[in-house]
Amino acid sequence: MDRSLETFVGFVVLMVAGAFFYFAYSYSAKDISSRYVLSASFDKIDGISIGSDVKIGGVKVGSVSKIALSPETYCVQVEMHLDESVRIPCDTSAAITSEGLLGGKFISLTPGGDNVMLKTGESLAHTQGSINLETLIGKMMFSAETK
Repeated sequence: MDRSLETFVGFVVLMVAGAFFYFAYSYSAKDISSRYVLSASFDKIDGISIGSDVKIGGVKVGSVSKIALSPETYCVQVEMHLDESVRIPCDTSAAITSEGLLGGKFISLTPGGDNVMLKTGESLAHTQGSINLETLIGKMMFSAETK
């Protein structure tokens, strides 16, 4: 009798774990077909990694899906998956921005005014890399001492 209770509890635990993995997989795989891919080239991407948010006006519209170093230019190529419902003009600019003084970093897109929209696979021409806060503070401190 004791073993049948243990077997039943084990079976229930396995079923719950299986349901959890099914829902986690379904949620992560949803809307892949309703996304399109854009890329951008940055000189520095400190704080950005795969999965980092891509936002417009503070609203998440996508995420970083791939990061690679260009062997020719030594710039960092960032690939982003964006929601298909958000249309991005060709003259849109991308900047790596901080969420706050201690917050994480994300890619902020600033839409331009062009009527022509970027298509999947195209690249953003206007980018601004990551700014290192510690370096800025150090420069400000040392420049204040010399005056």
